[in-house]
Amino acid sequence: MTKPMVFITRRIPEEGLAIIAQSCEVDLWPGELPPPREVILQRSKGVEGILSLLTDKIDAEVMDAAGSRLKVISNYAVGIDNIALAEATKRGIPVGNTPGVLTETTADFAFCMLMSAARRIAEGDRYVRSGRWKTWGPKLLLGQDIYEATLGIIGFGRIGRAVARRAQGFNMRVLYYDPMSAIDDEEAGIGAISTDLDTLLREADFISIHTPLTEATYHMIDNQAFSNMKSTAVLINTARGGVVDPDALYHALSEGRIASAALDVTDPEPISPDNPLLELDNLIITPHIGSASVATRNKMARMAAENLIAGLKGEKLPNCVNPEVYI
Repeated sequence: MTKPMVFITRRIPEEGLAIIAQSCEVDLWPGELPPPREVILQRSKGVEGILSLLTDKIDAEVMDAAGSRLKVISNYAVGIDNIALAEATKRGIPVGNTPGVLTETTADFAFCMLMSAARRIAEGDRYVRSGRWKTWGPKLLLGQDIYEATLGIIGFGRIGRAVARRAQGFNMRVLYYDPMSAIDDEEAGIGAISTDLDTLLREADFISIHTPLTEATYHMIDNQAFSNMKSTAVLINTARGGVVDPDALYHALSEGRIASAALDVTDPEPISPDNPLLELDNLIITPHIGSASVATRNKMARMAAENLIAGLKGEKLPNCVNPEVYI
């Protein structure tokens, strides 16, 4: 019996690849960088399944290239803003993602970024390595206290709530803004308070972004948003780079309108080496590694593989973002 052909846009951990190789003929893009657009179009021709990364745009043109044989798209990520979901749904193609598994890992990282920016850890490391550390000083690299500060969380899904739970250990007051959230704060035991965005921006000492990138959230954090923040505020973004206007962020940081920021995601991504943001000492940037633990990335690979195999068999995906295709 002929195995179904699938295209995998990048090498994922072996645990997932092994599952797929047992049941499929695999066309794997071997490069470290994402495949060029023309490669995606060429290698999607006639395949029954595509396993993509968040760097790969899977739109109507790619689906057309694959043709009527395409049965499933499995995204190795929680977010699916790289996939034309409405187009896939219209064609009856289920789309899978990897939710839940990276919640705690990403929340750990977000809080790590918060603490690093608050206490200027990256600046301190650079200070020492550059040979500038001559003595202890009472005003050397003063940062912001975390204990009993106010944390504002934009987007109160799984990861946002996990960050709020971590804040309890620091006795923080937690505000959140999420018009889509239906959480019962008392029942959940988190102690977070729902509020509007302006109030959150105005009162929070730390602002952590955990909202998906949509038309409504694109450049949500703009010049006006920064104007509403405290001059001592610290901004953390581990969600999607496009939620923050990079030009507005540069001006806010360089003009001292906020104290500092920490980004695991940028707009565009990756950030150009000559981007002026990289000249700022009060900014930490990491290369989108919020979920980058060995255990989490292995689990993501397994989940993405299981979504792919289920779709090829005509079974319901374990994690499907457009379940209406089964109605």
